[in-house]
Amino acid sequence: MKLVPGLYEQVINKEIDNELNKIADACKAVSSIDKAEASKILAQYMTDIVQKGLDNIADNGGGVVDQIELVNRIVNEIKDSTKEADFAEMNVDLKAEQLFAVLRSNDPSIVVGKKASDTVRPETSISQSSLFTGAVHEPQMFSELKKEIRLQIYFGRKIRICS
Repeated sequence: MKLVPGLYEQVINKEIDNELNKIADACKAVSSIDKAEASKILAQYMTDIVQKGLDNIADNGGGVVDQIELVNRIVNEIKDSTKEADFAEMNVDLKAEQLFAVLRSNDPSIVVGKKASDTVRPETSISQSSLFTGAVHEPQMFSELKKEIRLQIYFGRKIRICS
């Protein structure tokens, strides 16, 4: 990695530290990670690393189960390091499924023969921000907002996003 002049908000890893050692002190601004922000900053750093690792597994012929196994090893390491047993329940099931809706048993949709899987959802993720560019092949912001508003009204509360 070659550091080019510019503004950064980058955790300094070994690779960057090696590059910084070649730069004069007057030409670099480095500061300790703020203790109050450390978990957020380091979690974002780890998000990028874990995603690269999972992509690498896929690029080398691994499947979703292989990716889940890596995630579970990371979760187990966190459980072992923190001594918090609750982390054991956070292992991803090897069935590789994602929850999209839960309805009450007396929900009007169920009464008329529909299932939770019939719930109309936006095409874009409700757990991550999306950039709408107006391109023809992308969902339109107005229609996505209408779907999200309908879900908000239908469920009578904010959509619950667990992580």
